[in-house]
Amino acid sequence: MQGDMITPAVTSVGDVPICARCALSGPTCCRLSPGQEELCFPVSEMERQRIVEAGPARGGLTGAPNSRSFMAFMARLFPADRKLLPGIFPPHGQHLRLATRPDGACTFLGASGCALPREARPYYCRLFPFWVSAGAVTAFDAPGCLVRNQGRTVRDMLPLLGMTRGMVLKLHGRMRLAWGLIPGEDSEPPGATRGKVGYNA
Repeated sequence: MQGDMITPAVTSVGDVPICARCALSGPTCCRLSPGQEELCFPVSEMERQRIVEAGPARGGLTGAPNSRSFMAFMARLFPADRKLLPGIFPPHGQHLRLATRPDGACTFLGASGCALPREARPYYCRLFPFWVSAGAVTAFDAPGCLVRNQGRTVRDMLPLLGMTRGMVLKLHGRMRLAWGLIPGEDSEPPGATRGKVGYNA
């Protein structure tokens, strides 16, 4: 329940301290390993507009091809929507993603974490390290994530970010809507993505 949730202190742009530390520690949600750019989660038009309104002078977005690797990545995240994905990301087309520096860091990553206000960030960024599969809140197996390493289980990770299962489900549903997908329709059996997503509730 929300009333029982531990609410951590936040920075001026809405980051909790553990995120600000984690963002500068290595390749996690804010920093890709060079060469993995095509596996960066796409930014929808709705999210693009929010980013532009929050920081129009900063840039921070770039186009990327709907490559085979990208489509396979999206199919792993949205297994029940495999047949719909080519309509959203046409072959030989492009999508928007967050731009990165040569070292793989997001261009919005600053000394205290993300420079964007939390409400202007892409849904994927606001969800990480959590995900929803078969209606269950899960967590990515991200070794460099301090929240994952400190909390270990979804139940213990949620309060570290001041979140609840209900908040994760709502954000995930909004993200699906932004891409034209029906919220809560992902019905892939849990074992199908084990290894990419940790079922540690």
